[in-house]
Amino acid sequence: MAVLNKIRQRSVFLIIIIALALFSFVLADVIRNGGLSSQNSQNVIATVNGDEISREEFAREVEAFERNMGRNVSTTQAVNRIWDQKLREVILNEQVDELGIRAGEGQITNLVRSQMAGNPNFTNEAGMFDENRLREYVANLKETSPEAYAQWQQFTSNLAKTAKLNTYYNMVSAGVGATLLEGEQAYRLQNDNINMKFVQVPYSSIPDSEVEVTKSDIKSYIDNHSSRFETDASRSLQYVIFTESASGDDKSEAKEAISSLRDQRVEYNAAIGANDTLAGFDSTDDYGDFISNNSDLPFENRFKFRNDFSGDNAEAIFNLNEGETFGPYEENGYWKLSKVVETKNIPDSVKASHILVAYEGTQLGAGSARNKEEAKQLADSIANVARADKEKFADLASEYSADTSNKEQAGDLGYFVPGMMIPAFENYVFDNSTGDIGVVETPLGYHVISIEDQTEAAKAVKVATIAREIQASEKTMNDLFNEVTKFEISASEGDFSEVAKKENYEVKTVKDIKALEENIPGAGAQRRVIQWAFGDEASVGDVRRFDTNNGYIVAQLTSKKDKGLMSVEEASSTVTPILKKEKKAEVIKSRLKGSTLQEIASNQGVSVQTADAVNLSSPTLAGAGEEPEVVGAIFSLEAGKVSEPIAGEKGVYVGELVSKFEAPAMDSYKGFAQQESAARRAQAGSRVFEALKKKAEIEDNRSRFY
Repeated sequence: MAVLNKIRQRSVFLIIIIALALFSFVLADVIRNGGLSSQNSQNVIATVNGDEISREEFAREVEAFERNMGRNVSTTQAVNRIWDQKLREVILNEQVDELGIRAGEGQITNLVRSQMAGNPNFTNEAGMFDENRLREYVANLKETSPEAYAQWQQFTSNLAKTAKLNTYYNMVSAGVGATLLEGEQAYRLQNDNINMKFVQVPYSSIPDSEVEVTKSDIKSYIDNHSSRFETDASRSLQYVIFTESASGDDKSEAKEAISSLRDQRVEYNAAIGANDTLAGFDSTDDYGDFISNNSDLPFENRFKFRNDFSGDNAEAIFNLNEGETFGPYEENGYWKLSKVVETKNIPDSVKASHILVAYEGTQLGAGSARNKEEAKQLADSIANVARADKEKFADLASEYSADTSNKEQAGDLGYFVPGMMIPAFENYVFDNSTGDIGVVETPLGYHVISIEDQTEAAKAVKVATIAREIQASEKTMNDLFNEVTKFEISASEGDFSEVAKKENYEVKTVKDIKALEENIPGAGAQRRVIQWAFGDEASVGDVRRFDTNNGYIVAQLTSKKDKGLMSVEEASSTVTPILKKEKKAEVIKSRLKGSTLQEIASNQGVSVQTADAVNLSSPTLAGAGEEPEVVGAIFSLEAGKVSEPIAGEKGVYVGELVSKFEAPAMDSYKGFAQQESAARRAQAGSRVFEALKKKAEIEDNRSRFY
């Protein structure tokens, strides 16, 4: 009681303590999840200029795109595709709304007309689009099918968005063009040309050892050209791949298992409540059933010629006598036993025509009043008529054949090889002779078959093969898991590379991988590894194991780089050659001596070169390649004048203008102005979007969810 009284006396104090503890717990959770808006951030895939893109809506569109594309795209590819679409939609709709652009009824009608122009439901007797028929159709939808009407409204809503965007792009294009003066400039660039002489001292004439590029040089260049060296956040990893593969014992067990199938065996049969003797591969009469019950690969119930076989054992198998068995042999991840069950000489291809008589209950007989007996009688009758007069086969096919794919081509099936047709059909055409006409029953109905041509007969064999896939056993997989776990623990506690080296594991590295990439070089699609590397909880030095389709990856995060300018080390490979070229240009310029090209060439041990009919539109110098700055500088000289040294792409140049040809003036440059306008307008749409995208404030959270 004393204890209870003390608790009652201090109840207010305890309540305050508990409340503070709860508040601290909630506050810590809020901070950990990014503030009070964390719940909202869990439902937002991105924010573009303040407009949020819902995660649920984005996910639905990604799933729909994946369904439409099937296996042709990965999830990451689908995400990036929908991202591009949503980004374009949000940015451009913002411009449309800001400008107050509306879609008129006439615009939408025109778009509907263009979409529905070929639909016979909306055309009149003259084959022209009839707006009244469209109105009747929409009114009928509204009355009879609310769901279809809602789909129609969504369709027209999308057309309205398209109409607004078309108006926006038309407005942009209307403001893009070229003046007559720009047209004249384009004409001059293409048609004015010069003849020139020049001396080139290549940068390669200066050894790299004569110029030094320091880290401070690179840092200054990065700072002065910052827009070229902006980079997204990246991560670097090192990893070891562990592949789940069968051990030697696993291979031996698979081989023994398939070898044991050759002999008959006794097994308990629950259906009869007693032991049952089962035939082995050597004694079975039903190879299809035996292989279906005992093989990891299906039975190929067809004849094969020599060129149909491949692999190291092809010749040995093809040359077996009927009833002989080859194996066990290892091939493409399986242990196999192959037995030749039949041999005969048959054509390697046959050309045939057929008339398919279907009946009620067959695949192509829906709606037919004909039963099976009537179909058989009709097929026999057609065959008799065709045998009496082969010329009538085409007319009979057109009238009676249920195979619409070739009935109007006299039932012609072209040439085909064994294995392409239904077995009963195939047996007839390969076992009979050219010119024969017969009736064959298949699940599709009765076929009246005419054999048109057969190639020369050759040896063919039907081979039954039982296969047992060589797989890692449960023990092997457990051993691998233990090995991987041991390495993961050791690498977490010690030096990743040293531990791997000690165990003879190959360590692979990947540098500067981006947040939304999917593939890791050397490991393929490993999205989960990249997501982990960019997660908030992953720190440099952390090690983690990941399951793959055929084993494991143990990865270590080796560095984290935030969004911003490249470091000196990162930019070095790009900047160093540029700075070396600039420094070599200064060295070469300081060594040039002479007032004429010949003097300069003699002093430098090079020759004077010529270039004729050079224009600014294509500033190419023979033997030197494109040198726009050099050609531009020579264009500005007077004839006979020698230029100052010019740093070009391939070296330092000194040039002399020999002569200049100015194309005759035109009465009007309107044609060239129109060409320039058309070229600029063709790029206007993409360029304006890229400009808006660059300007937009985009918070991209895709990597959190995918």
